[in-house]
Amino acid sequence: MRKSLLFIAMAGVLTGCNPNSENTISNSNSAVSTEQATSQQAVEVSTTERLNQWFAEKYEQQLQQSPIQMTFMGRKDKYDQIDDVTLAAEQQQLAWLEQSVTELKANFVYDELDLEAQTSYDVWVYQYEMAKAGAKFRQNRYIFTQMQGIHALLPQILINFHKVENTEDMQAYIARIEGISKAITDLLARAQQNAEQGVRPPKFAYEGVLTQLENLLSGAPLTDAERDIPLWADTKAKINSLIAADKLSDEQAKQLTNEARLALDQHFKPAYRGLKQWLEDDIENTDTVATGVGKQANGTAYYNHQLKVSTTTDLTAEEIHQIGLNEVDRLTAEMTAIKEKLGFPGDLQAFFAFIKTDDQFYYPDTDAGRQAYIDDSQQYLDFINSRLPEFFGTLPNAGLVVKRVEPFREQPGAAQHYFPGTPDGSRPGVYYAHLSDMRAMPKNEMEAIAYHEGSPGHHMQISIAQELSSVPAFRTQARFTVYSEGWALYAELLAKEMGAYQNPYSDFGRLITEMWRAVRLVVDTGLHSKGWTEQQAVEYFREKTPIAEGAVVSEVRRYIVMPGQATAYKIGMIKILELRQYAEQELGDRFDIREFHDTILTGGALPLNVLERRVKNWVDQIKAVQAAKL
Repeated sequence: MRKSLLFIAMAGVLTGCNPNSENTISNSNSAVSTEQATSQQAVEVSTTERLNQWFAEKYEQQLQQSPIQMTFMGRKDKYDQIDDVTLAAEQQQLAWLEQSVTELKANFVYDELDLEAQTSYDVWVYQYEMAKAGAKFRQNRYIFTQMQGIHALLPQILINFHKVENTEDMQAYIARIEGISKAITDLLARAQQNAEQGVRPPKFAYEGVLTQLENLLSGAPLTDAERDIPLWADTKAKINSLIAADKLSDEQAKQLTNEARLALDQHFKPAYRGLKQWLEDDIENTDTVATGVGKQANGTAYYNHQLKVSTTTDLTAEEIHQIGLNEVDRLTAEMTAIKEKLGFPGDLQAFFAFIKTDDQFYYPDTDAGRQAYIDDSQQYLDFINSRLPEFFGTLPNAGLVVKRVEPFREQPGAAQHYFPGTPDGSRPGVYYAHLSDMRAMPKNEMEAIAYHEGSPGHHMQISIAQELSSVPAFRTQARFTVYSEGWALYAELLAKEMGAYQNPYSDFGRLITEMWRAVRLVVDTGLHSKGWTEQQAVEYFREKTPIAEGAVVSEVRRYIVMPGQATAYKIGMIKILELRQYAEQELGDRFDIREFHDTILTGGALPLNVLERRVKNWVDQIKAVQAAKL
């Protein structure tokens, strides 16, 4: 790890105070000066240490409110519990956060903190301010959608993240089946209340959720089907692993199996079937022609808030829309240049058609083809990993694996995604790919996507953040979409600088994925602030990219149910590129790409204004050291 910013700042200041001229200082004045400097440093260290201890205590209190978050982090606190998802719990958590900010401001003087501690202070307050601003829009949110429904997330957490190492862990697993059921019932009540206010996602979202529910409910032990439902298959696998490890007797295994079957039948089934029934009854009230949240009573204000949450800026929908149009024009020109370099005779639309239809760009739609996609993705990541030390001073310890999305939540053409490992590295990060439709997974785009989701993208950024010891723990788990997705999109371009994309078709694929994010700026704002329909958004996507039809529809539907989120990627990338250009211009030959990347990554996820200040502080410190040497 790099030295802390405090250490660098103090070194620069102290070096700059050394006399290096004809001016002389008397011994008495020097002693007074030294005493004052030492006193000031002591105040800074004391206040900073006190604040960091306060953050540690507060973050632990906050974590205890979320058993699921602790499970994600590899901890077993409250291992038999699920988060309280009621509105009352949300209000209590906001009240707790408000009290913590009041306490923070009353007990710590900002100017007595070092730079890193000031950043922590700012981030803590910022998170509260965003939560407070969002409270008024609770009823604008879609509870169950094809993209972000907790109905699929909670079983996934039990299957993939609830580690079973002994009898107690398995008992906690079974208790959590009941906990999942209560959460679904509580969330259904909130979805019903929202629907009474006219807030429903479009028809396709209900249809997607119903398909997922069918996958979770159809099978043993809930029906007579030959297949097991996912949770039952996982239950049996976990119990069998305990038997194989000689940690469970046959009698204990039988008892646990019966308890799990009972929990699935008496709790999971009625809760999930209740949700399924309501969706089937309410689907007639949904919009068949889908559009954005602008149609809601306070939809404009809600969308503006979502843009602020996603970008951490004050950019308006119109400004973001125009940035998107400008980026689309720039990337179109770069695409045309590669097409011409390849000697393709037709125009760009003809080249898009070629890319979309020629078999050379796709794996077979077979199990062997799916495995080849995973294996080749791993090879790309192995190559980039060999180049990381030339571009980064700090490297993650956590491993990375590439996996296919579980069948019960897999969607044809849906976006690949990343799930973090544990902070201690005991569970690796996972790059998930939807492989049910191999014609939606072109070879020429997969290299860029591997770098986005893996290294130097999400895996590297999130793993480094989780492993940090130089900042308070809450910052190692902070999530700002504009930062994390901006970094991952920057990583796609950085990989080219690192020697990737030797095949021009893969480089064209990189431009496709960047164009994808530029189009998002236009489409997301079009849907939610300009009244675009789903079909209008799909048509714009088709015109500007060669992305497969299934992926285009999946993407547009994602933007509709997750307003504003898709704008974060390009806005974040643009800011990181701007900051790099600034640092290169200011530092000249002193610019070190490894130090720049470490400055970006070793502070954890940050709002863009805080990130900008961090980079400029780093530049100022380097310049101060240079000046002291003159």
